[in-house]
Amino acid sequence: MRVHIGSDHAGLELKDHLLGWLVDNGYEVVDHGPFVYDALDDYPVFCLRAAEALAADGDEGMDSLGVVIGGSGNGEQIAANKVRGVRSALVWSEETAALAREHNDANMVAVGGRMHSLEEMTRFVGVFLRTPFPGDERHVRRIGMLTDYELTRELPPLPDSALGHGPDDDLGHDQGRDA
Repeated sequence: MRVHIGSDHAGLELKDHLLGWLVDNGYEVVDHGPFVYDALDDYPVFCLRAAEALAADGDEGMDSLGVVIGGSGNGEQIAANKVRGVRSALVWSEETAALAREHNDANMVAVGGRMHSLEEMTRFVGVFLRTPFPGDERHVRRIGMLTDYELTRELPPLPDSALGHGPDDDLGHDQGRDA
């Protein structure tokens, strides 16, 4: 499996550590930088490149995943999620790493290089990479709603249980219900 990886200066130490760990564990790694420490670098430069490459692999039907790393992982996750076709999850435990794959079919994980030890973050990434997406109908349906919105910018219809209780009703929006 190919793994795209990118970070910023705050994630450089973990990225460099993961490069070796990934290779040692049989992954093909594509490093999108940074390649030297620069305290003034900007995470979007590297994380968007990793996410774009991951999305391109997906478009070609390749089995690839990605990892983006920063101080907290928040900005890196936000950057990655700007790329169509990328579902990046912020991970802070083995459980969130597994759930990102099992419930969200996340194809990229974001971790905070200043939030955990190298050993912890390596475990989180390992769990993420080894956990399959089981394809449960409810999760496929929800991911489909997100993908549809990403492509069309049309909100999914409200369920019957939410009708008459939200601001959309006051605005007269059609929520896909029969008139």
